[in-house]
Amino acid sequence: MSTQNESERVRGWLTGRLPAEWFEGEPELSIDRDEILIVGRIAAPEQSDDVSAAERSAAEEGRIKQYREDTRERRIEIARELEHATRRKVAWGVRCGETRTVFTSLSAPVMTRLRQPERQVLDTLVDAGVARSRSDALGWCVKLVAQHSESWLADLRDAMTKVEDVRRAGPDAATD
Repeated sequence: MSTQNESERVRGWLTGRLPAEWFEGEPELSIDRDEILIVGRIAAPEQSDDVSAAERSAAEEGRIKQYREDTRERRIEIARELEHATRRKVAWGVRCGETRTVFTSLSAPVMTRLRQPERQVLDTLVDAGVARSRSDALGWCVKLVAQHSESWLADLRDAMTKVEDVRRAGPDAATD
């Protein structure tokens, strides 16, 4: 099944399954080989325009905590159903005002082989206190590359989707 097709199926399933009052609009959906991340927008607390940034942030964090507790049982139930159907873990998060929080997300081990120069980069990040471990440093590096290469990665993903479409239309494709 193509990634786009799978994403559409999961989005459709969630549209039918999620309570309408949970989110403002459609939730963000991120899918990889291991996990489905669902992040929805919830209403920010009503406050006057003259509140401080700290007060606004604290109110948003409080609203997120309330949402998390109020929906816990239903989210677990929905996640179990979706995990069974897709064979992937499900993680939840919300956006409230300017605050984005992911509740529980999978941390997947990734085996890699690095030569000394690459290990030295990781060790420098650890020694400088930027990262707690080589694993943490590698995650930090991946985030940095993603941040600085966002449009290139988007183009690459788009190209992969087009390749998938061409494969599906190939000579071995089933005819209707």
